[in-house]
Amino acid sequence: MGRLTKNRKAVIDKYDVEQAYALSEAATIVKTVSTTKFDASVDVAVRLGVDPRKSNQMVRGIVSLPHGTGKNVRVLVLCTPDKEAEAKEAGADFVGLDEYLTKIKGGWTDVDVIITTPSVMGKVGALGRVLGPRGLMPNPKSGTVTMDVGKAVSDVKAGKIDFKVDKYGIVHASVGKVSFDADKLTDNATELIQTLLKLKPAAAKGTYIKSIVISSTMSPGVKVEPKSVTL
Repeated sequence: MGRLTKNRKAVIDKYDVEQAYALSEAATIVKTVSTTKFDASVDVAVRLGVDPRKSNQMVRGIVSLPHGTGKNVRVLVLCTPDKEAEAKEAGADFVGLDEYLTKIKGGWTDVDVIITTPSVMGKVGALGRVLGPRGLMPNPKSGTVTMDVGKAVSDVKAGKIDFKVDKYGIVHASVGKVSFDADKLTDNATELIQTLLKLKPAAAKGTYIKSIVISSTMSPGVKVEPKSVTL
């Protein structure tokens, strides 16, 4: 193991890195140990007892965080002209179709979420090689392929996020910013974990929530006692 820097040692001296804390206490610790000069994101990593290689154990869903993410989410709506006014009124950052499809083909992906309507999914689907690896491909299951584009934009702006278990069985999600009160971080993380519990695959055996870690950008992780959230 490499030598600990002075700042790193000062941080880990503030808590026991091997101990699992109640979620509310862990959220408070993360705020304390964050040393970035910017308003860092706070992320939760939940290791699940599933095998993502099996289709009947895939965990994917959406959750509306009660206090939002604290991020300015950039939304692109790809739609026909009759839906443009609705998307703009809801707060979409970019609205259009062919001109943005051309930009995306050229490599432009400077957005966080893309919302579209079923009628133009054929055109959007052709960009799968660009959008897929970046997690930007619209999907009906995540509510980003819909006729109600106004509501979809409003939901995303208000803190609706989608998540998917990775190949290691871990779900990663941002639950706020360091500037949030610890109570708000706790509420958001609890909402995410409760949603994961509801999505437990019937084929998953043994312990479902294996571990939970909360951290901020560039900070060490703080272990969370799963029973403090799942009971």
